[in-house]
Amino acid sequence: MSVRTLPLVFINLGGEMLYILDQRLRAQNTSEDNSEKGVWSEYDRKRVMNDIVGTMFNKSFMDELLKPQQLYSHRTLKTVLTRIAHASIMRLNPASMDRLYELMIMAFKYQVFLCPRPKDLLLISYNHIDTIRELVKETPVALNQVEEAHRKIIEVYTSLSEGEFQLLRQTLLIFLQDSHIRVSLFMKNKVQNPNGRFVLSTSGPVPHGIEVPGLIRMFDDKGKEVTRSEFPTGGSYTSPIREGSFELHGDRVIRLGLNMYTVNHPEETHTSKAAPVKADDTPNLLAKEELNQLARLMGSMKSESTPKSEPGFRINLFTTDEEEEEEEARTAGGAGEPLFGVINIQAMQDEQFATQLAQIAGQFADEGEQSDNPGSSSNKGDDLLDMMDQL
Repeated sequence: MSVRTLPLVFINLGGEMLYILDQRLRAQNTSEDNSEKGVWSEYDRKRVMNDIVGTMFNKSFMDELLKPQQLYSHRTLKTVLTRIAHASIMRLNPASMDRLYELMIMAFKYQVFLCPRPKDLLLISYNHIDTIRELVKETPVALNQVEEAHRKIIEVYTSLSEGEFQLLRQTLLIFLQDSHIRVSLFMKNKVQNPNGRFVLSTSGPVPHGIEVPGLIRMFDDKGKEVTRSEFPTGGSYTSPIREGSFELHGDRVIRLGLNMYTVNHPEETHTSKAAPVKADDTPNLLAKEELNQLARLMGSMKSESTPKSEPGFRINLFTTDEEEEEEEARTAGGAGEPLFGVINIQAMQDEQFATQLAQIAGQFADEGEQSDNPGSSSNKGDDLLDMMDQL
């Protein structure tokens, strides 16, 4: 398992989350009936984007994230992303976050599958960072945070060998292998089958530095070509396109990782449960360290920076209130799953949800403290939590 996988997972999943939120905020901002109560303004949209990006690219957080470490579980990553989404005035209910996370996972899985070569995973990540940079280009503080984080990522990953990138790719594939959620956008474009598995093309340009398959050449002991023969490849391959830029700014060439929600089609962001992401319900000996390092990294569970008098907002991220109620009823009552599990974002203060998260994190912390040796020093997660509380 690669110890350099976590930062790329975080950047790419966070980027997909920002794409979805920005698309829906823009859609409601340009709705026909702007007099409707709770409709977001352009100021609100920019504020949410700036707050979330500022939290994602916090210097101390990024420094810790870039240290060599094992990739965390789906459960922990979803908790972290929930915390990040709540960094502003927006709130998501549990059912909405579940569906949102699934959509993010499937988008990233599709990008990993189509990645021409392992090293190009960096270009996918850089596409996400470039787009995030555009979202906050009018806010110098957030923009500088993104720029600094990008420089650190380049510094860390430039020195990796081809073998290390291959190990990183294998780690990602293992992490994503049990995710088979159907996404209507992929189904519409015929890149995903009804069982939730992606369709991989057997045509197009080969990866940079690779020759078009179909030719076998034989050489003698002096290196001189003596025979050649052709074989059917089963596809229609072309010569590779030029290599993308791995610098701070430049043409990445590949389009994977760009915002696929730029056109407002709410119906294309539905997800349907072909096979859900497997929940990790077994006891995890690393649970305390995971939560200390990531899930609780962003400070206290409740948002202290949002004034109590500030009005809440509601975002219908996909379609109707009825579908949200159906999903919540299914989650609460254990009923059969609907054909389409719809993601909805509820942008209002959800104190009950925040309290539940705090209680869960506290339980992990209490269990971990009981298992610690009395003579041992405070672990890395506790030190990190103290550091974040002082920010």
